[in-house]
Amino acid sequence: MKNNRDMICKKIIANIFTVLVLALTTQQFSAQKAVVNREVETTNDGKMLLGAQLKDQFVKEPYSEWYTKEFNEYQTDQKAVSELKKNKITTYDLVVFIGTWCEDSHRDFPRLMKILDEVKYPDSRMTIIAVNRKKESPNGEESKYNVSKVPTIIVQKYGKEIGRIIEMPTSGYIERDLVEILKKDDPSVIREIFKKEN
Repeated sequence: MKNNRDMICKKIIANIFTVLVLALTTQQFSAQKAVVNREVETTNDGKMLLGAQLKDQFVKEPYSEWYTKEFNEYQTDQKAVSELKKNKITTYDLVVFIGTWCEDSHRDFPRLMKILDEVKYPDSRMTIIAVNRKKESPNGEESKYNVSKVPTIIVQKYGKEIGRIIEMPTSGYIERDLVEILKKDDPSVIREIFKKEN
């Protein structure tokens, strides 16, 4: 009788383990199917990028027409760039919403990328989301981040938003606005996170 119960328990545990492994495998498989660099053809705007993008996508036609010119011509504020390095912007995450149809994005996105290039910002810390004219992305990230205008540059640390630049920098320079955002970062955020865990 006891052996039967032991056998049944072992089978139940084995089945639970199998179901968990299958669930994790399915979850990993789903995550790997994420679409990156989606491009669509529109009637009014021609080619448009939608959803998660890699920065290399912008040096391809037709986006390179506006991207490369602005990237090459923009003169960064070197004092602000030095401040960004000093304040370790490379330790923050950036979520950037743009529209490849949007003139403000055509101006400010290449400028942002040039600034990040100068501070040697790691690509892995940045998420670029392209939206349509309704400011929508295929996976609805604009709702999660409460974005209604583009470009929007969101600065995060430990998953918590520190600040954002909406449509155009208030100082006229993205790098100066980023410096102001980093100055607002309060080290007590780290203490808050660890308090929650204890």
